[in-house]
Amino acid sequence: MNNDAIINFLETVAPLSLQEEYDNSGLITGDIHGECQGVMVTLDINEKVIAEAIEKGCNLIVAHHPLIFGGIRSVIEGDLTGRLLMQAIRAGISIYAIHTNLDNVLHGVNGRVADLLGLQHIKVLKPAGKVLRKLHCFVPIDHASVVKEAIFQAGAGHIGKYSECSFTVEGEGTFLPLPGSNPFKGDLGQRHVEKEIRLEIIFPFWLEGVVVKAMRDAHPYEEVAYDLVILENSYDRVGSGIIGELPDEVSEKEFLERLQKVFGTPVVRYSPLRGLSVRKVAVCGGAGSFLISNAIGAGADIFVTSDLKYHDFFKADDRIVLADIGHYESEQYTSNLLCDLLKEKFPNFAVLKSSVQTNPVNYLI
Repeated sequence: MNNDAIINFLETVAPLSLQEEYDNSGLITGDIHGECQGVMVTLDINEKVIAEAIEKGCNLIVAHHPLIFGGIRSVIEGDLTGRLLMQAIRAGISIYAIHTNLDNVLHGVNGRVADLLGLQHIKVLKPAGKVLRKLHCFVPIDHASVVKEAIFQAGAGHIGKYSECSFTVEGEGTFLPLPGSNPFKGDLGQRHVEKEIRLEIIFPFWLEGVVVKAMRDAHPYEEVAYDLVILENSYDRVGSGIIGELPDEVSEKEFLERLQKVFGTPVVRYSPLRGLSVRKVAVCGGAGSFLISNAIGAGADIFVTSDLKYHDFFKADDRIVLADIGHYESEQYTSNLLCDLLKEKFPNFAVLKSSVQTNPVNYLI
């Protein structure tokens, strides 16, 4: 198996186009077409992780956090990033990062956090806008079902918990075949009128290429008439954070204790308690202060995240409880998520979770 099989699968789970502008997800170093002997999954990359990959025969490291975030001017031994890059390259190890794009899908990083907390009825806290496209294409009536099925198979037609969603309306299309054309119907130089169906199907923008190709391949016409429309609708499967509900209400203190136990953190920093029960919970793995107002607006009783600054806690304003469980702690189960996904897709291939604890933060308790 080559690296591209692994990478192409991961990018169907979390397309690179969903990463934030500041991010650097994707192949960091290595040959995308190189043979993959084994995959090591980790949250972060350090020297111990690279050494473990070498020891266990894994020449592809899949990490949540990119080794390179911004532009670098040199790759030298005296610099940590440069040293790690050189170690990986010398060992023939490819490095792939799947960061904010995995944060921004419903069943990604935040979906795993929600599962660990037992949240139900989950949805994206801040849905992304302008994600959806609508395809209008015009098909002769007797070929409409074939074209529609091909577009569905390409991944289009999902709305919420429903698939294969479409709309059709009958009408008449006209065309006049010009010299050099090879019309499916009609004669050169004569206007032809054809009973057609206008087919409308929506899809997320990253599927545009495969959806249009599937339509063209299945369509009988030499020249296919179609439109692509950008929709303003929000898309509830893509965006920042997640909100859901606990099966039963618990006290604020009980929920904070649950956080401490589930995520194994010795410290949970939190804003003043309100003396109310907790049922509706918002979560954001990693730094999530930018979602405080969204969590309040969604009616969450508590917002679980990390990297909150001193002044962020004032924003609770007795309208919510903010709980900071630590950056590493909030994302530590991402490695399990990636292992589960890869093992399910490639059950007979070596996919290993790194045993290295990469948290650079220590606590004196």
